Amino acid sequence: MKLLSRSRGPALADRLVWQAASLLLAYPDEHRDQRLDTVEGLLSHIDGPARKLLARTVAALRAADPLAAAADYVETFDMRRRSTMYLTYWTAGDTRNRGREMLAFASTYREAGVEPPKSEAPDHLPVVLEFAATVDPEAGRRLLIEHRVPIDVLLQALTEADSPYAHAIAAVCETLPPVTDQDVQRARRLAESGPPAEAVGLQPFTLTVPPKRTGGN
Repeated sequence: MKLLSRSRGPALADRLVWQAASLLLAYPDEHRDQRLDTVEGLLSHIDGPARKLLARTVAALRAADPLAAAADYVETFDMRRRSTMYLTYWTAGDTRNRGREMLAFASTYREAGVEPPKSEAPDHLPVVLEFAATVDPEAGRRLLIEHRVPIDVLLQALTEADSPYAHAIAAVCETLPPVTDQDVQRARRLAESGPPAEAVGLQPFTLTVPPKRTGGN
């Protein structure tokens, strides 16, 4: 989606991290190198641990063969349930509640003056990060904090898989409040048991698992 910039909100440094992470977490299509160039430009304005973490993802993607990078992305995010970037999958799972939660994301975008993207679900982490970086950082930060546990589950899964994308997620976490013991326990339970399931007799919400990407799409 085309996002309109605003000057108010959290520290500019956080917004730069969110924008960089959003670009790094995008599917590595033919514009991959251009996005990496943009991220490297942003890194010159980012300090601390987040800069080093983002730089590690950049270096790994730079070194990867384009076809291999695309295949790895599909394998990582589309074929492994625990590393999905659709945040409501972990809070609502295969239930009708997921539709309501996704609507909440879309409503937040519209209240900020932009339409949700037509090519991607509104709860997709790169979309949320771009929104937080360039449209409404206060509302975007709130969405990220509210879904901190799914983000932690994603980070754990990527770390265990030794994925270079783990560093980008860890950089995002550097911009958020520290996790509580309760958050850690919830993340552990989600990782072990999976997302909520629909009650008996109800038709499950159909958009639950990210679609498999094919070719350059």
